[in-house]
Amino acid sequence: MTSLPAIPMASPADPMQAVVQSVYGSPDVLALATVEKPIPGENEVLVRVQASSINAGDWHLMRGTPWLIRLMFGGLRRPRVPTLGSDVAGQVEAVGQAVTQFQPGDAVFGDLSEVGFGAFAEYVCVPAAVLVAKPTNLSFEAAASVPLAAVTALQGLRDAGQLQPGQKVLINGASGGVGSFAVQIAKALGAEVTAVCSGPKMAMVRSLNPDHTVDYTQTDVIQSGQRYDLILDAAAYRAAQDYLPILAAGGSYVMIGGATDRFFQVLLLGGLFSKLSGRRLVALAAQPKTDDLVTIKTMIEAGKIVPAVDRRFALKDIATAMRYVEQRQVQGKAVVTVR
Repeated sequence: MTSLPAIPMASPADPMQAVVQSVYGSPDVLALATVEKPIPGENEVLVRVQASSINAGDWHLMRGTPWLIRLMFGGLRRPRVPTLGSDVAGQVEAVGQAVTQFQPGDAVFGDLSEVGFGAFAEYVCVPAAVLVAKPTNLSFEAAASVPLAAVTALQGLRDAGQLQPGQKVLINGASGGVGSFAVQIAKALGAEVTAVCSGPKMAMVRSLNPDHTVDYTQTDVIQSGQRYDLILDAAAYRAAQDYLPILAAGGSYVMIGGATDRFFQVLLLGGLFSKLSGRRLVALAAQPKTDDLVTIKTMIEAGKIVPAVDRRFALKDIATAMRYVEQRQVQGKAVVTVR
């Protein structure tokens, strides 16, 4: 793997290494730089980052596409987010004066996507409210793969999908980050789970213990004749309405990933499709919630969820890691090891 060149900068009094970008573009715009270590504010925690992981949102922000991403998180011409990284797992280095729930040395994890990102660095300052104690039975690397993807899967199944025990669930894109968590969470919630992926990823998906698996390169699930109460689509490269023939009356189709144009089609027209079909079509934009992350932590510590970590990359190899994730061949999550 090719390492990134280090960019020399002015030597601050207390330096650290971070991956930075000043323009939108390919992974080549990412560079390892020496920057000043942040100081926590009154309600903040300084986290010594042990690991992070890569989500689709990271490379969308890196490239600045689609344009809506720039309106929501970044500048129109140049990134406002200098250091990416949503998922963080690490140890508390210092706390602000008003922080009482954590102390130096505590192992924590969380999702930083609504508080400025910044996990692709040796240290990051974040509001204490976005952090949760790390699961006791996970390494920092495994814990770093969890926050955004697992909470998205939980909200897609439980909230948007209104999943009930005994229902039949189809999970499309079961081998990805969100999909691999969704298979396990749906099982934990009492569903009968059918997982869809390609043949080369079947062994990993079967290790997640779904009730049924479908290799979409061999079988068109829409022609299967099966009916599902909930379809969770984490790889939406087919129009949502194509799934209506296999969606039970009153059932739900929830899109949480895949082609951007498909997502916005459901976001804008899902209500109309729902009225015409008698089935709910929903596009989910998940929200980081520490209560949901605590729920996930409880499932992990109970052995109901085991993160699927595909490959690990050093911080200096972040460009290689981004290219790997953009190829959409990841089985589970790609993790960035900072320490």
